[in-house]
Amino acid sequence: MNSLAELLANRWLWTAVLASTGAQLLKVFLILLFDRRWRPEAFMETGGMPSSHSAMVAALTTGVALSEGVGSPLFAIAAVFALIVMYDATGVRHSSGVQARLLNELIQELGAVVREGFAPKPVRVLLGHTYLEMLAGLLLGIGVGFLAFRVL
Repeated sequence: MNSLAELLANRWLWTAVLASTGAQLLKVFLILLFDRRWRPEAFMETGGMPSSHSAMVAALTTGVALSEGVGSPLFAIAAVFALIVMYDATGVRHSSGVQARLLNELIQELGAVVREGFAPKPVRVLLGHTYLEMLAGLLLGIGVGFLAFRVL
């Protein structure tokens, strides 16, 4: 089998991509449902409910667990990778989002003081995930992994 055919046949990769894409689509529809705003650009944004990072690594890890077993070295690698990604999404990246929000408030206050020639750019706020967003992504990813490796 050539490399392209192998890539296209890689169930683990495409299960992870499907879970991430599903989470991003779900974000757009949750914004529509709860905020009553159509924001298709949210599909390309990080942060928010559910965590596409968590969905992606959970689907990958679930696929590896179901195909290779939880005692395999590949499962250990996938599980450790998933834990690092989810820790980062809820820890470091979430803290960065809080800091960005505070910086934006400071920029607004400073802009009021120095109006002439001062044109600050807001810092991106939605960087990380809350624990609930991460958990929702985790559950979505596990569900997609089970569907891909047990049902389909």
